[in-house]
Parts: sequence; C-alpha cells; structure tokens
Amino acid sequence: MIIHAVKFRKDGFYTQPFVFGGEEGAEKFDKSIKYRGSLQNYLIDTGNEVILVDTGLPAGTPEEVPDKNSILYTGKDISSYMEAFSSLGYKPEQVTKILLTHKHADHSGELRSFPNAKIYVNEDELSADELQGISNIVPVKFTDGAYYNFPESQKIIDGITFIKAKGHTNGNSIVIVENDGLFYMIHGDITYVDEALYENKLSVVFDDLPAARETLDRVREFIRNHPTVYVSTHTPQGYENLEANRVMDLDNPVETVLAEVDFTAQEATGKYVCSICGYVYDPAEHNGVAFEDLPDDWRCPRCKQPKDKFNPA
Repeated sequence: MIIHAVKFRKDGFYTQPFVFGGEEGAEKFDKSIKYRGSLQNYLIDTGNEVILVDTGLPAGTPEEVPDKNSILYTGKDISSYMEAFSSLGYKPEQVTKILLTHKHADHSGELRSFPNAKIYVNEDELSADELQGISNIVPVKFTDGAYYNFPESQKIIDGITFIKAKGHTNGNSIVIVENDGLFYMIHGDITYVDEALYENKLSVVFDDLPAARETLDRVREFIRNHPTVYVSTHTPQGYENLEANRVMDLDNPVETVLAEVDFTAQEATGKYVCSICGYVYDPAEHNGVAFEDLPDDWRCPRCKQPKDKFNPA
C-alpha cells in the first residue's frame, strides 16, 4: 500500500492566533508568528484500488493576495488539483473510492471529476452546498462500532477505516490507514499545523467547539498509544511526516520552521477569496458592492466565517 501527497499549493502561512485561538481567544496569541502553510490532499494506492482522500480546490479558484494584516494564506498555486493528481501517473477513471473528510471546497472541489468513484461522506455532511447534485455519494453511517478509542467508525477495506470526528464541521471525519505496523492518520482540519497538535490547541474554525475539543483529545490519546504518522492538509509538515514515515511523539515536538513571507505587491482583481472554504466574493455578482463596503458583521455565505478570513484575489 502506497500513500502519495497530491500537492497543489505552497508557501502559505497560518498565524498563531488562527491556529491556537479557538478556545482561549485569538487575542491571546502572537500574530507575528506565522507557521508554514500549503495545500495537499492524498492518494492511497492499495495495489487493487486507487482511493483518494479529498479532492482539492475547484479548477479556476483564484490565488489570494495576502498582506500584513492577513491571518492566513493558503499559498500560491503549484498547479491545479487535477494537474497535480495526473502528475502522479494516474487517470481519473482509475479512482474507485473517494473518502471525504469534510465539505469545504479545498477538500471537495473536484469530486465531479472522478466518474467511476464512490464518494464516501459522513451522512451528517450531506446537506452541504458543495455536495448537491452529485449522484455517486455513499452516505456513511459509522455502523462498525469503535475503532480503538474512537467510538464510531466504518471499515472501508482491510486496513482503511473512516472515523467520525465531529467539530471542525458537523460531518468531519478522519481516515486511518494501517500499513507495515504504522497508523497513517489522514485528516482534514483537526489541526492546521502540527504545532497545534503538540500544544493541544484548537483553531478558530469550528462548527461545534466542544466536539472539536473531544475529537482533538481522542486524536492525541490515539497518537500516544499507537505509532502514528500524522498526515495533514494545510501544512508541508503533512507530506514531510508521510515521506519520512515520522511517528509523532507528543513529548518531543519536531523543531518549528516558521514561514518565510513575501508581501510583494500583486495586482488585485477586486474579488476576495475565503481562505477557509474557497468561496469567491465577486462584486459583479453582488450589485457592484465592493468587499470593503460589506457590513462588519457580514459572513461567508458558504462556511459562515467572518470577513477577516478573506484575502484579496
């Protein structure tokens, strides 16, 4: 069994208030500290099947133009998700299953590009706008009981288990792959960077804060008791852990390498992009109302995050 990273954005960042401030408040943390960010999803080649965990941003999603006030930045394009997928030597028709960690567009953006795949989705996520009109969805009810300390799970095939992990979204899930004595924990946004895992901090993005806390506690308990490679979406630490087969040791964190940030001016389009779900605010579609003129309490129509989660495009 081989796990590949499908890498499509690099050189992003996440500020400490964003990745640590979910419970204590963003104001308690240092905005000048910027952890490395990226975007990648994952492909599992079992030898018999090609299985994807999430499917990137939709083609055509504009890059963001961060500035010194940006609290996060998903990074600059390496390629589109589908180009990154193809560069690994696979074709869309080979994919038999997609395991969706959650609804946000940086995880679900190209679901429609895999016509032969069954798309496994936590049934609590089915009402999401991002999933409407897709006919090959398999609702997951987590009927296989506990998986170690996680109360609800669904076996996908031997060695691959889908875990209910509510919090970041109400239908959030984790994928655990068992291979050669290791547990590869592929997750969406349990944490955005590994520093939050080590420091036991929640990000400021969640649908259900108590559930997010319970999920992170279970993740940390699992990691303490099983040799786990922690495979993330939003930081290069995810594919670095994977490529090194690095087993997480919560008492001995890997040394932090902070992001190198270049705020060189780029030409903005007047559009703004939600860095959480990828929603694009285009004034032309909103009676010409500039993003800056929206009320302070305006929220993303897709993921309900406030204006400070948007960057110019």
